[in-house]
Amino acid sequence: MARRADPVVVLGLGRFGTALALELHRGGTEVLGIDARADVVQSLSGVLPQVVTADTTVVEALREIGVQDFPRAVVGIGTHLEASILTTAGLVDLEIPTIWAKALSDQHATILRRVGAHHVVLPEQQMGERVAHLVSGRMEDWVELGPQWVLAKTKPPRDLVGVPLGDSKLRSRHHVTVVSVKPEGSNQYTHAGYDTVLSYGSVIVIAGKPSDVEKFVELD
Repeated sequence: MARRADPVVVLGLGRFGTALALELHRGGTEVLGIDARADVVQSLSGVLPQVVTADTTVVEALREIGVQDFPRAVVGIGTHLEASILTTAGLVDLEIPTIWAKALSDQHATILRRVGAHHVVLPEQQMGERVAHLVSGRMEDWVELGPQWVLAKTKPPRDLVGVPLGDSKLRSRHHVTVVSVKPEGSNQYTHAGYDTVLSYGSVIVIAGKPSDVEKFVELD
């Protein structure tokens, strides 16, 4: 199983791949960046310690670089679907334990999963959905943990203010759980317990199914 300190190879250094590689590097993770475009590799050579030019769709080229020794790989190729799919298939052939891949559409994502990607992300679609939730109501943040479970940051509705959470019947009435709270006047979040009492200035993090969370956030 890959650990946080294990190295990562990023294949495809467009905006997504470059941002990912740089953030991993800043966080202390060893990163190898690979792209077929020599000018892109040249521009990153002074920023990323390890960056090489190679055709990521050719398995032997990846093998020569030593990609098979990396426990984690990210395919950042998006616009060239064939290259994205072939690169992912090559990583599967190299038996990389954990493969992440970027997709541009649901159909692209389905193909990548069938080819063998363990995790598929649709950055633009997922960010669009997140922003839609933020601009449409009282929600301050929204994070999907899965298709049927989310975390959301919001202010407490009126009927939760001044009442210990253990007495609020929150789960039975609204089917959500308050997992964390930032008390009014504080900059720190803390665990929410049965004795936690919220004020109008509190910020809470709730967990639940998307539909239940959306209904709860719209309560006055």
